[in-house]
Amino acid sequence: MPKLFIKKVEDFVCEHCGRQVKGNGYTNHCPVCLWGKHVDNQPGDRANLCHGLLKPERCEGIKGGYALVSVCQKCGSTKRNKLAPEDSLEEAIKVQKAFAEK
Repeated sequence: MPKLFIKKVEDFVCEHCGRQVKGNGYTNHCPVCLWGKHVDNQPGDRANLCHGLLKPERCEGIKGGYALVSVCQKCGSTKRNKLAPEDSLEEAIKVQKAFAEK
């Protein structure tokens, strides 16, 4: 099955840090704390019923940047998403440092 992407422009309040986040159609986590919410099966479809919080676990190098790897605190699912320019570099470094210290 091919990967589908549904651009969905939505603003939201981060359920981890309380920050008001302005979505751009690609936003799937808070740019401040990097936590997200498990709502998609395919990017943008909002079809997943889990709705657990996605805890940022580590960063991985990808072509043209970095991906954030997050783990759902409810079902254990792992999600990878490209870091955006507006995402906190300081927070990404903290996430990676914590992962390296495990």
